[in-house]
Amino acid sequence: MHAGLSEQEYLRYNRQIKLDEFGEKSQERLKNSSVFIVGAGGLGCPVLQYLSACGVGTIGIVDYDKVDLSNLHRQILYSQNDIGKYKVEVLKQYMSDNFPHINFNCFNAKLNSINIVDFLNDYEIVIDGSDNFTTKYLVNDACVILNKPLIFGSIYKFEGQISVFNYKDGPTYRCLYPEMGELDNCSEIGVIGTLPGIVGTIMSNEAIKVLTGIGDTLSGKLLVIDSFGSNFSTFNIQPDPENKNISGLNNDHPISETNDREISYGQLEALLADTKKEILLIDVRDEREHLNANIGGTNIPLARLENDFQQISEDLDLTNAASVVFYCKTGFRSKKAMDFVSQNQNLNFFSLRGGLDGINLSDYDESK
Repeated sequence: MHAGLSEQEYLRYNRQIKLDEFGEKSQERLKNSSVFIVGAGGLGCPVLQYLSACGVGTIGIVDYDKVDLSNLHRQILYSQNDIGKYKVEVLKQYMSDNFPHINFNCFNAKLNSINIVDFLNDYEIVIDGSDNFTTKYLVNDACVILNKPLIFGSIYKFEGQISVFNYKDGPTYRCLYPEMGELDNCSEIGVIGTLPGIVGTIMSNEAIKVLTGIGDTLSGKLLVIDSFGSNFSTFNIQPDPENKNISGLNNDHPISETNDREISYGQLEALLADTKKEILLIDVRDEREHLNANIGGTNIPLARLENDFQQISEDLDLTNAASVVFYCKTGFRSKKAMDFVSQNQNLNFFSLRGGLDGINLSDYDESK
């Protein structure tokens, strides 16, 4: 018998137990550890697969999406027969069949500032496999408040990034990205199918090192993977103590600073419902994005707005509008549009806080 491990567990993990740097003590630590995974997509799948296979005792995962045919080239835990099913329900069955010794908790839900603390509170570390900036800032801020290490990963076309945040006084996600940017997710811009596996496996390895205390982690460093050019680069991240000063979470949008010219989707609906006021709604995303999903209004890409503002202003007759509301995917481009236009005309310009990512999918018609 082996202290803390059953005979079956010892045999299952024998090859990593044999490592001098690892041993039975590290395996026991993994058995008694807990990890929470945000997202059951391209990154969440390999992370879940390897942490389960390596013996992490308790794993929680949250996702509210269903399996789609377009997922199958990179989300390796789903099959053709799973299309249309909720991802977490598929994973629950998969886990019980293949890893009966792991405590697996699956949650079919969308994270927000109201529920995230309850989800993360009982787990040692958090792994972020989300695909949008809104969720990444929310998860980071919750981890800072709860003082939990965060394993970060992201993918974009052929490039991947991995780091460890909020670990042993190291930097947070905000130290790397102080302000929210905007990149298309893989459903819009594409991603090579192997990249989530590469990034997710390294994320799992970082989680194991944090949980067991062995090896050097990526805390304070950003690993950038160029799978197209076969290059791996590491950059230092300087911690900013101010980014630890997060006292609460904003339900509409997890950015700390607020702007009175940013409005929620509920406030926008109220403006549009007021028939006495003429509201001009402008989508500043690209035409392709607008055609894919929108909440109405006129489509004027940000670059065109900035390059040809005078002509656009005349064509739309902005002076007759009571208010102008810009929107985009996350609120980043719409804020740039609002700031740019405000320098040129003295009107009521607003930006939709959080963009389309901040609206529940049921709140707008994707067929518009």
